[in-house]
Amino acid sequence: MYLRNDVTIVKQDIEKFLGSRVRLESNKGKNKSTVNVGVISSVYPSIFTVQLYDGKEPSRKLSFSYTDVLTNSVEITLCD
Repeated sequence: MYLRNDVTIVKQDIEKFLGSRVRLESNKGKNKSTVNVGVISSVYPSIFTVQLYDGKEPSRKLSFSYTDVLTNSVEITLCD
């Protein structure tokens, strides 16, 4: 079981990188994973959103919960 402070710490860390380009690796189970590159666009109380781009135009927006990061369902890496 995770403590409430753990989720708060993850949220604060993600808020620091609002507007930054990130690489997301989402584990979908049974050796399936997806890799996306986008920009952290919004931070909400329970979720955060990442805007994906197709070239220079926005293509999709994905949302993830902070518990996804805590349980390693989603791994976030900053891009240079």
